[in-house]
Amino acid sequence: MKHVRTSKTEVYRIRWNPFQSLTSSKPPTGMMQVTAGKDFARDLHVNLAQGPEKLKEASDPIGEMDDRTGEQRKGYATSSLQEQKQAIMGKKYQPKVGSVQHYTDFSTDQDTFRKLNVTNRKGDLQDHGTKKSRYRFRTGGWGKAGSRPSATRDWTLFHPPHHHSNRRLPGSDRRITRTTDLKLQNIDWQKTSNRQAHHTDKYYSQDLILRRGQPFKFSLTLNEPLRPGNNLGFIVFTGPYPSESARTKAVFPLSNGTSGDSWSAQLVSQNNNTLTISIFSPANAPIGWYTLNIQINKYTLKLGMFILLFNPWLQADGVFMSNQAEREEYVQEDAGVIFVGSTDRISMVGWNFGQFEGDILNICLSILDNSLNFRRDPATDVARRSDPKYIGRVLSAMINSNDDNGVLAGNWSGSYTGGRDPRNWNGSVEILKEWKSSGFRPVRYGQCWVFAGTLNTVLRSFGIPSRVITNFSSAHDTDRNLSVDVYYDPMGNPLDKSSDSIWNFHVWNEAWFVRNDLGSSYNGWQVLDATPQERSQGVFQCGPASVIAIREGDVNLDFDMPFIFAEVNADRITWIYDEKSNTQKQNSVATYGVGKYISTKAVGSYSRIDVTEKYKYPEGSSQERKVFEKAKGKLKPSSSFSPTSGENIENEEREPSISGKFKVTGILTVGKEVNLALILKNLTSDMKTVTVNMTAWTIVYNGTLVHEVWKDSVTISLDPEEEINYPVKITYAQYEKYLKADNMIQTTAVCQASGEAEVVVERVVILDNPTLTLELLEQAQVRKPVNVQMLFSNPLDEPVKNCVLMVEGSGLLLGSLKIDVPTLRPKERSRVRFEILPTRSGTKQLVADFSCNKFPAIKAMLSIDVAE
Repeated sequence: MKHVRTSKTEVYRIRWNPFQSLTSSKPPTGMMQVTAGKDFARDLHVNLAQGPEKLKEASDPIGEMDDRTGEQRKGYATSSLQEQKQAIMGKKYQPKVGSVQHYTDFSTDQDTFRKLNVTNRKGDLQDHGTKKSRYRFRTGGWGKAGSRPSATRDWTLFHPPHHHSNRRLPGSDRRITRTTDLKLQNIDWQKTSNRQAHHTDKYYSQDLILRRGQPFKFSLTLNEPLRPGNNLGFIVFTGPYPSESARTKAVFPLSNGTSGDSWSAQLVSQNNNTLTISIFSPANAPIGWYTLNIQINKYTLKLGMFILLFNPWLQADGVFMSNQAEREEYVQEDAGVIFVGSTDRISMVGWNFGQFEGDILNICLSILDNSLNFRRDPATDVARRSDPKYIGRVLSAMINSNDDNGVLAGNWSGSYTGGRDPRNWNGSVEILKEWKSSGFRPVRYGQCWVFAGTLNTVLRSFGIPSRVITNFSSAHDTDRNLSVDVYYDPMGNPLDKSSDSIWNFHVWNEAWFVRNDLGSSYNGWQVLDATPQERSQGVFQCGPASVIAIREGDVNLDFDMPFIFAEVNADRITWIYDEKSNTQKQNSVATYGVGKYISTKAVGSYSRIDVTEKYKYPEGSSQERKVFEKAKGKLKPSSSFSPTSGENIENEEREPSISGKFKVTGILTVGKEVNLALILKNLTSDMKTVTVNMTAWTIVYNGTLVHEVWKDSVTISLDPEEEINYPVKITYAQYEKYLKADNMIQTTAVCQASGEAEVVVERVVILDNPTLTLELLEQAQVRKPVNVQMLFSNPLDEPVKNCVLMVEGSGLLLGSLKIDVPTLRPKERSRVRFEILPTRSGTKQLVADFSCNKFPAIKAMLSIDVAE
C-alpha cells in the first residue's frame, strides 16, 4: 500500500478484495486495507451479505439501508478478521494494528455518509449503506498506545454495489481521493415536461415516472463549466443484484448520440455551468424502480431514482397499441364497468380502477417484489420484468393469495365472516391500500370480478393495455376432457358429484402484447385469469393464452390453453343419478350451452360489446365443430377422470316425447313473490302422463348451492301435442333468509313420461334490488366542493338496519367515503347528502354501494363532468 502526495490531490490506494461468503450464496463480503503513511494502518473487514446467514465467528449485527425504500436490512459484521482472511486468501496474514471489533448503526442526511473513527486498537464503523460513500478519517501521529489522531480530513470512497456481478479479483485497485475539482451543485429533473412527454402526468405521485424506449431530459449544475478532459458517465441499475449481463445494469458515457437498443446519454446543451442531458432507455428494459448514478472523473454520485414503465405509445415496445382511442381506453381510463348476471339477465356494475391514485403504482410494484419468483431468485425475476408475458403470468398468481400471500383471498361459500362480502367492493384502490397497510396480508374477500378488476388496475398502472372480459355460462373443466358433467337426482335436486361446474358468469382479463414465444400470428389480446381455479405448474395462475389460439383450438400452446378453451367451448353433459339403485343415466349432451355473450365495455362508452366471435366460430357451424375436434385430438384426458366409476351406466339416447321450459310471469324483485311457469308440451300424437319433480335453490353465481327454498311434485296429463303452463310460486318468506348478494335462485324440473327418459328443465332467475340513485346537485368544478345526493326507498314491510353507504371515485374523492345511514322504517325513503372535491377535470365516475341487513349489496354509479 502506497501513499502518494501530489500538488493537487492526495491519493490513498485501497485494495478491495470481495469474496464469496463461506456459508451462503448471498452477495460477497469485502475486505479493505487503508494506508495513510507508515504511522497509520488499518484493516477493515465487513460482511455486507443480506440475509440471516452469518460468516464463521460473525458477531455484531449491522444495519444496511435499502436505497429505494429506506428500510433497514439485516447484515452482520465479523470480529475475526485474521481467521477470515487466512481462510479466504489461503495464506497467513497478520494485521499491523488489529482487527475491527465492533460495528454500530447511525442515520445521516440524504447524502448518506459513512463515518469511520479510527483509534489505535478499535474502530467503530457506522454504516448507512450505499455503494458510494464518503469516509472521514482522523489522521496524524499515533503516539503512545490508545492516543487519538490529531487531524481530520474528508475523503470520498466510490466503489461498485456489493453484488455477485461486481466481484473483483484480489489485487484490483480502488482509490480514496480528495475531491477539490468538479462538483455537482444542483439537479433539475424537469418532472413536468418529462411526465407529459411520457404520458405519466396522470399519476398522483412526486416520483419521476417514465416509459421505456423514450428519452428523458434533466439539467445538472456544476461548480464550474465542463471542460475538455472532464469525463462524465452514468450508471443505471434496478433490483437488488444488478448485472450488465442480465441487462439490469448499464454503464455508459456522455456522448453525442443515442443507441436504439441500449442505455445512452446525450449532451443536449451547455450553458456555462449547467448541462442539459438526455438519457435514452431501450424499449425492452425491465420495468420498475431504477437508480441513476453519475460518474464525474474519478468519483461516482447518486443522482436519484425513477420508475420505468411499459410504453404502449412506442412501436418498438411489445405492448404497442396503434389505435389512439383504444390506447386511451385500455391504458389511461381509470374507471369502467364490469358485466355480471346470467345469459337471461345481463347487468353491469361500476368499478374504480384508480391506477393513477396516490401510492397505487408503488403498491403494484411491490406485488412483483412479493412474488414467489422474486423470493426464489430475485436477480432472474427482475431481469425478466422486461417481458409483459412474464409480468402478466406473475400477476395472475399474485392477485390471489392461494400460494403466496397475494392480494386477495377468494370466498364462494356465501358466508363472509372476518372479511367483506365481495359484492361490497367498489374498486381496486381500497383493496390494494388495505393489502399494503396490513403488512401485505391477503384482503378478505374476493370473487372473480374483484380479482379481474384488481388485475386490470395493476396492468394499466404498468402501461400494459388491458380490459375486463365476462363469459356467461362459463365452464370449469377440471379434467381436460372438454366436457362438463352436471348431475341431478330424480327429484330435481342438483348433486355435487363432479368437480366440474358451470358458472353463471366468470370474469377474467385480456392484456395486449406480442407473443414472441409463439409467433406473430398469436399477437394481440391475451387471456389472464387471476381467479384461483386450477393449478398451473404447481401454482394458482392462469395465462397468458392467446385469444387467437383459443379460437383456432391450438390448445397445445402456452399457457393454460385447454382450461381456457373449455371455459368457452366445453360440451355440457347432464346425468340423472339414482342413489337407491346406484345407477345414472346420461340425460343429454349440449354442444352449445357454454361460452355465451362474451362481453366487455365499449371504447369510450358504457355500452356492452360482444366479443364471442373472437373466441370461437359461430355455434353450430361446421368450423366450430372442426376446431372442437381439433382441440380434443390434441389433448390426453386425465387417467384419473371417470365420471361414472363404480356405478351402473345407461347411455341409451332417445328423442324425448315432451319438452319443457321455465318462463318468468311476474316482476323479479327482492322482497316480492317469485312467479314462474313451467311450460310443458307433448311432442307426439299420443296421450302422455308426465311426473314432474321440481326444486328451487338459492345459489352463488358460480353454481355453489346455498339452500333449498322450495320444492313440488305433480303428475300432469297431456293430450296429443298439448301445451300447458304449470304455475310456480316462491314466496319471500321462503327465500328471504337464504338469498345471497348475487340474488340468484336456480329452479329445476325433472320431467318423465311413463317408460321414457327424463327431461331436465333448468333456469336461474336473478332478483332485482331496489333502486339506489345518485344525483349531482350542482356543477362540478376542479378544487371546489360539490354536493351529491343519495336516494333510497325501503320497499319492505319491515325495517332495514345496519345501513352503510360506501362511495369512491378517482379524481373525485381521496380514498373512499363511508356514511352510516339510520335505520329505515317500512316504506321509508332515505335522502343522504355528502360532499366531494374534484381534483381533475373531465368525465369522472362516482361509484356507490349500499348495504344493510336485508340487502347485502345495492350498486349505483354516476358520471360527472368536471369543469376546469
